[in-house]
Amino acid sequence: MQRLIEKYLPNVSQIPDEFKQATIETLYMSFWTAIIAGIFGLVFGVVLVVTRPGGLLEQKYLYHLLDKIVNVVRSIPFIILLALLNVVTRVIAGTTIGATAALVPLVAGVVPFFARQIEVALLEVDPGVIEAAEAMGTSPLGIIFRVYLKEGLPGIVRVSALTIINVIGLTAMAGAVGAGGLGNLAISRGHNRFQSDVTWASLIIILLIVFICQGISNFIIKKISH
Repeated sequence: MQRLIEKYLPNVSQIPDEFKQATIETLYMSFWTAIIAGIFGLVFGVVLVVTRPGGLLEQKYLYHLLDKIVNVVRSIPFIILLALLNVVTRVIAGTTIGATAALVPLVAGVVPFFARQIEVALLEVDPGVIEAAEAMGTSPLGIIFRVYLKEGLPGIVRVSALTIINVIGLTAMAGAVGAGGLGNLAISRGHNRFQSDVTWASLIIILLIVFICQGISNFIIKKISH
């Protein structure tokens, strides 16, 4: 196996430690972005659902404000968002370079995306179930947790998997501008030094991470759907 790697991936075989470190950085950025953005995105998604016109806690002005913010931030290309948040990143993380610093723009870019996905998933919940819960005198908070989040769980898991895959792609883009990870390795060594085997190896590892995440989400969806 080692001989095959040295023969077909000569540059990769010389930097195993760099690949290990880059993979750890990619997983680090993906994990913490998913956790932090997942919490905020879920909250904002629920707020969008319950405050929309005709919603459980209708607040038209709040809904339209959040809706516009989500639309605007989602429309900003991530590479530009990275540049726009340089100052904010430096204030929060103390630097604009590295995996930890990348969490700031990653979270900022993923929260509105996930919030919109959560909104769509929760709007698929049967309105009849919500009306029945209201007729039984269930409080708004009870309806949110016992109806929206419980009945919409398969949809939430599905959009969470989609978001995590999107996050992995964004970490590669962030890596291209100094965040580290596999994206940085693919650009700094693979592209800039014309080491195509490094680029291909980075891509394969990223795809493996994506396939594993997708497989786990499919397994969870099957379990909760039965």
